[in-house]
Amino acid sequence: MKSTYKNIDEFAEGELLLVNKPYNWTSFDVVGKIRNSFKPLKLKVGHAGTLDPLATGLLIICTGKMTKQIDTFQAQEKEYTGTMILGETTPSYDMETEADQKFDINNITEEQIKAACAQFIGEIGQYPPAHSAIKIDGERLYEKARRGEDVELRLRTVTITEFEITSIALPEVSFRVVCSKGTYIRSLVNDFGKALNNGAYLSKLRRTRSGDYNVDDAWEVMELVNTIRELKAASVIPE
Repeated sequence: MKSTYKNIDEFAEGELLLVNKPYNWTSFDVVGKIRNSFKPLKLKVGHAGTLDPLATGLLIICTGKMTKQIDTFQAQEKEYTGTMILGETTPSYDMETEADQKFDINNITEEQIKAACAQFIGEIGQYPPAHSAIKIDGERLYEKARRGEDVELRLRTVTITEFEITSIALPEVSFRVVCSKGTYIRSLVNDFGKALNNGAYLSKLRRTRSGDYNVDDAWEVMELVNTIRELKAASVIPE
């Protein structure tokens, strides 16, 4: 259930805010919008777990003293729902870039698709996408990738607790994943395509849960911003 607030001082003391990140917003866009809504109050605001711009769903925002617990929230198990497109790959593993390879999917069966999930359950190794926010030498990978530079990707270990196919309407395949911190769903989809001796890229992604927190209890960004503004207007805030 969505939290309610009585005055603006609660945010300075420290609050955990559940926000539904909109499509095409960066996680930093959301943080900036919320931080600006507190002005002229100077309040610490941060997020626990970045979502790609093309993803939507649960973003945990911390204010005030609660920002000290960001690492704890970020380490929690995550749940996602999404859709992949079989038969094509893109350099970014999602729709940010154009398709660079095409494959025949006529001989792929629903049984093969569902069976392929099993090999990704448990502790697995995956490489992050070249188009990701990971920093190397102080620069994010996607900045290097957009310039066409080759980057050395390091294998990381993640845990997939659940991976199920929820619907198939080729070339679209929808799924649900429960996974550990640091899992790249784009990489999972790319590897899934390879497991079928084919290709795949992510076309839709939504984070539905992080730990015990669910997107059903999240604020829409402007709904939260307007609530903050109303609480601020009801308080005497020195300029």
